[in-house]
Amino acid sequence: MKYITSIILCIVFSLSLLVSGCGEGNTKAEPSKNAAAVETAKDASKTSAKITEKKSAEMPSSAELLAKIPPYSGSPYVTINNNKPYFKESEYKTEAFENYSPLDKLGRPSVAYACVGVEIMPTEKRGKIGNIKPPGWHTVRYDDLIKDKYLYNRCHLIAFMLAGENDNVKNLITGTRYFNTEAMLPFEEKAQKYVKKTKHHILYRVTPIYDGDNLVASGVLMEAASVEDKNLEFCVYCYNVQPGVGIDYKTGESWRE
Repeated sequence: MKYITSIILCIVFSLSLLVSGCGEGNTKAEPSKNAAAVETAKDASKTSAKITEKKSAEMPSSAELLAKIPPYSGSPYVTINNNKPYFKESEYKTEAFENYSPLDKLGRPSVAYACVGVEIMPTEKRGKIGNIKPPGWHTVRYDDLIKDKYLYNRCHLIAFMLAGENDNVKNLITGTRYFNTEAMLPFEEKAQKYVKKTKHHILYRVTPIYDGDNLVASGVLMEAASVEDKNLEFCVYCYNVQPGVGIDYKTGESWRE
């Protein structure tokens, strides 16, 4: 009888060890679950960071851009977004096109966008555009301050040399001589030279930046990116200013400073 009792006690003791062992096994499994949860949280954090990064690469509004642009300090332009244009990958196509936004309620031109190739470049000389008077236009001279005398030019958003648009009212804004020749022209010539040399295409977009209801743009955002080889790109803000002259961008009136 004592022998049987001993056997029963041994069985009970063994069973208690098994139960205790299973409990420890469950306890040890918990950290792995916690680790998985931590990894999941990290993955979610990474995804959130990617989304935030993607959103930060979207083109800012005029108000947002003006808030970030430093005041003019002698350079006709500043780079924006690390000189990277805001085009999406889906936009990189080789079919040439031009797109000019409708005039807004104040008659102001807006975004001009094109895929520039030799097929849309002009084959004739530019015609006269003196009949166009963009919003804020004034015929005013500062002979001793400006080499070409006149303060304002009729500035093409997409240069005639790139798309052959001449007197298109949707493509002409009031801009200073300095803005036209010192800020915009070097980038227009850079784009033209690239297309003519490579016979490739470039995405090209120019956005006038207006402060509220001002008739004259404070400047323009110029973006370009080559399509076939990605060897050309820029994203710059060009100041619509004239050294020595003050401008009321609301009306286009000006004065000596």
